[in-house]
Formats: sequence, structure tokens, C-alpha cells
Amino acid sequence: MNAKIWIAVVVAAGLTVGGCTVGPDYVRPEMTMPSEWGVAEGAGAADPAVLRAWWETFEDPILTSLIARVDAGNPDLQSALARIDESRALRAFASGEALPAIDAAGSYRRERGSANGFGGVPGEYSFYSAGFDAIWEIDLFGRVRRSVEAAQAAFEQSVEDFHDLRTILYAETARNYIELRTAQSRLAFARANIAIQQQTLELTQNRFEAEIAPELDVTQARLILANTESEIPSLHIAESAAIHRLAALIGTTPQSLRAELVALAELPASQALPAAGLPAELLRRRPDIRSAERALAAQTARIGAAEAQRYPSFSLSGTLALQATHISDLANWDSRAFAFGPAVRWSLFDGNRLKSLVHIEEARTQQLAARYEATVLRAVEEVENALVGYVQEVERAAALRRSVVAARQSVGMVESLYRNGLTNFQNVLDVQRSLSQQQDRLAISEGLILQQTVAIYKALGGGWEEENPKH
Repeated sequence: MNAKIWIAVVVAAGLTVGGCTVGPDYVRPEMTMPSEWGVAEGAGAADPAVLRAWWETFEDPILTSLIARVDAGNPDLQSALARIDESRALRAFASGEALPAIDAAGSYRRERGSANGFGGVPGEYSFYSAGFDAIWEIDLFGRVRRSVEAAQAAFEQSVEDFHDLRTILYAETARNYIELRTAQSRLAFARANIAIQQQTLELTQNRFEAEIAPELDVTQARLILANTESEIPSLHIAESAAIHRLAALIGTTPQSLRAELVALAELPASQALPAAGLPAELLRRRPDIRSAERALAAQTARIGAAEAQRYPSFSLSGTLALQATHISDLANWDSRAFAFGPAVRWSLFDGNRLKSLVHIEEARTQQLAARYEATVLRAVEEVENALVGYVQEVERAAALRRSVVAARQSVGMVESLYRNGLTNFQNVLDVQRSLSQQQDRLAISEGLILQQTVAIYKALGGGWEEENPKH
């Protein structure tokens, strides 16, 4: 059989068996999801428009501005975009293996034959060569196709990782902003109580100087005042820590952000419980679930790529060149030289290395399948926890509001009784201490309601976009 027939046979085999791709075809895993959430209040249909920009429901322009700056300045997000570029390039690299590789080559060599060597012909001469080399692997068993399939899934995984990171960063920005406003709300309550306690201290001093109250009342008034004042530095620490974290999230320095955020401001308005939709919708909405699924798809394709290495590898190679001993003859058609032909390579014995490589890829696929299942279960857990946390914190805040109202009324009553000598100072201390504690707990609880709201949106995959950040 001559060379042309060999080439025709190999090419025909490549075209005929082109669909023979070894290894398992990927099938998206089926997950059994609960039919509804444990908290009935969250069972309404989720609004995609609300989920896409959930932070706007807080109606806080500063929070909206901060989240917009995350996209522009967060260094981790820029790194994730660079990883998308990397995975896109890897996909292009894998796709390039399906095409012939053509190299241009040129050389010049000066030689002298030995008078005492074979042939015994002394003398010097030059040798010029210029041409092309080409080789093409015929992907009979799908090694290249599986590699491209894996690279495509890996690229899609990098996009989902970007979405997941952005979802996390948006929630983290909102969480720290709420912590900042919570600390400032607690500061406002503390300063209001300090003003009340300073008035009480002045009252006890006047009564002591008038010899109608013991000095113990004065010292106890100073004690509760100093105790409340001691809370101010720790609240400033919490305020500063939140500002510093927000600066890192948007990719700037704390000094450039402090002037904007240090002014006391109220907490964003409390939101109604976000509609969570159906649990099965998490499989589509959560970018971490989509990332885990794409990772599993990529790894499944790598099994086929490894399996294909156990089969024969067919290729076509050829060389076309111009060769001459004088450069003036190099362009002459008679200086042409060529060579071409098919080649086959098949590993007959490798100490089971290639078989073991297939088993390695299969084991990795099993790991990622288990990781995918764990990711789905963790997503369901996060939604359930956030829904329960929101409902319970709303009830707690309602009780705390009632207690604050009662404590304020008690402070006014007991101070009036104390001025008229109808009660002892210990009762004044008790109700003032109770007011301070309940107001602080209320501020924390109102912040936690907002934190749980953010947690629900994050658990639902809020903040993601359908389109890729880069195609």
C-alpha cells in the first residue's frame, strides 16, 4: 500500500470515527429538593428584579453607592475577572489542538568534508534551507474533543465563581454597612442615657447638699454614669472597624471613606420578609451551585480525555522545503524537497500508568459529585436558617420595643417619686439601667433584622446576572 493510500485510509477513518468519543457523557445530577420552606411566611414567588438589585429595597443611597463601588474597585473581583480571561485562553488552547500545527523553518549551514572520512572528498560548501513543517493529530477517540469540553465547562465555572464572589461581596458590604449604622444607633442611645444620668447625678448632688439624701446616692449615680460612658469607646471601635472593612471592600483607604460615613445616621428601614420562592429554584439562582455543577461537568470530560490516551493515536505529518548549496538556487523549483506520511502511536505497556490516570479522574469526579450535593444541601440550610432568624428576630424586636416604652415611662415616674422622697435611689438606678440595656438590645435587634434580610437575599443568590461578565 503506497503512501497516498495510507493517508486516504487514515483521513477516512478520522472522518468516519470522528463521533467515537470515549469516556462517559456528562449528565446533570438530579437533586431531591424540599417542596417548600419550613417558614411559611417566605413561600411567595421570588421577584427576579428584586433579587438582582436587592440592596435598593433598603432605600439607602449610601448603601447603593457603596455596592456600586464594589464592582469598580474590589481587588478580589478584579482577580476573578482575570481568572475568567485565563480560563477563556485555556479553552482556546484546548480548541487549537484540533487543528494542524504548521511551523516555518529556515537554516544555513557551512560544512567541510574530511579527506580521510567516508568518501574521502575534501572541500567546503554551504547548505541553505527554507520551508514548512506540519503535523495533524486525527482525533479518532475524542481526546481533543473531551479536552475542549472540559475547558468549556471550566470557563463557565470561572464565570459562576465570579458571580458567587460578587454575591458574597454585595452581602458583605451591606452587612458591614448595617453594623456601622447599628453601632451609631447604639451610640445615640448611649449618649441620650448619659444625658439623663448626668441630670440624675446633678439631682443627687443637690439633694445631698441639702442634707435630704445620703452621699451613697451620689456615688451610685456616678457609678451608673461612668458605666454608660465606658460603652462609648467600644462602640467607636465597632464603628471604625465597619468603616475600615467597607473601605477594603470597595478598594480604597479608610481616610477617603470616613468623612462620608462617620456622621451618625439611622439604620435603613426594616424590610418585609423577602419572598423565597421554591427551593428547587436555588439550583438555577445560586452561583455557587452552578459553579459546582460546571466543575463536575469539566471533571467528567477529563475522564474521557484520559481514557482516549489508552487508544492508538494517528497523525499526519509533512515537510515542504527549498534546499540548495547556493543561495541563488534556493528559489529554483528544482530545489524543492518534501516528505509526508501517516504515523500511529500506541502505548502497549506503561506499567498501568494510563489506566491509573483514568481511575484518578474517576475518583476526582466522585469527589466533585459529592461536593455538588453538599453545596446544594448547604444552600437549603442557609435559606432555612436565614428565614427562621428573620422571623424570630422580628418577634424579639417587637418585645424589646414594648420594653423600651415601659422603661421610658418608668424612668419618668421613678424620678418624680425620688424628688418627692417617695422612693429610694436604688429604684432610680434600676430603671435607668434597664432603659439603657433595653435600648441597646433594641438597636442590636433592629440591626439583626436587617442582617437576616441580607442573609436571605444572599442565600437566595441575590445580586447575580444572567449574562456573563465577559463572553
